[in-house]
Amino acid sequence: MGLKYAVGLPTVGEFGDVRRIVELGIAAERHGWDGVHLWDHLLYHDPDWPVTNAVVAASAIAAATERVRIVLTVVLPRRQVQDVAQETAALNVLSGGRLTVLPIIGSLDREFTDFGLDAGLRARGRALDERIDRLTALWAEWGAGRIPIWCGGLWPHRPGLRRAARFDGAMPIYENQRERNVPLDEFAATVAFVRGESAHRPRRVNRPYDFVLEGATDPATAPEQTAPYAAAGLTWWIEALGYWRGGIAFASERIGQGPPART
Repeated sequence: MGLKYAVGLPTVGEFGDVRRIVELGIAAERHGWDGVHLWDHLLYHDPDWPVTNAVVAASAIAAATERVRIVLTVVLPRRQVQDVAQETAALNVLSGGRLTVLPIIGSLDREFTDFGLDAGLRARGRALDERIDRLTALWAEWGAGRIPIWCGGLWPHRPGLRRAARFDGAMPIYENQRERNVPLDEFAATVAFVRGESAHRPRRVNRPYDFVLEGATDPATAPEQTAPYAAAGLTWWIEALGYWRGGIAFASERIGQGPPART
């Protein structure tokens, strides 16, 4: 099928109304997008911004759609892994097997310190590794099936992408990614690194591997913008529709324009 396209939706600020997130997710399927990616936050940098629950939003989108893949971010080091296992197992059934889980280390220290949790990066990294392993064990124990896992990582740092090599996909991020297009040579180097790691690390399941990149396109030039990344190994493009691009109104408009036409 070639490169797939998802819409990326925050769950904070103007997007912190779960009803709006659900409406955008449903619209994504109606307009031909392949997936919906949701953030995971308890708090945000601006304390006045509302923050909504991604699991609730994902569940409502799953119940109201039939085709789009739901990519659920989970800040696993601050979550009880048994709760995450139960939520995601149920969500995968509700969606008919359309769930991908993106467990991450978390970007906001206050989401740990305000609730008495250790915000140290080493502690969070250890917790992430331990809880991903426990998550997959619980899925197997409970007969939840093989839910795909993508892992993130800040390039050129290696730990997160080494972790990704063990699972089903890598979603690298880059410095100043919102202010620029990711240089193709940086993305290609990331793909080469993860493939090299995968070659000598046992993977959880034998399924096609995904490389995922978040960015911003214009409908008129989107095919030309994304094609070089696809040639370098990209399998999913996530159209970032955050508040920095114009909020809910822009997100609704861009979703309505649909993904690039496939040739």
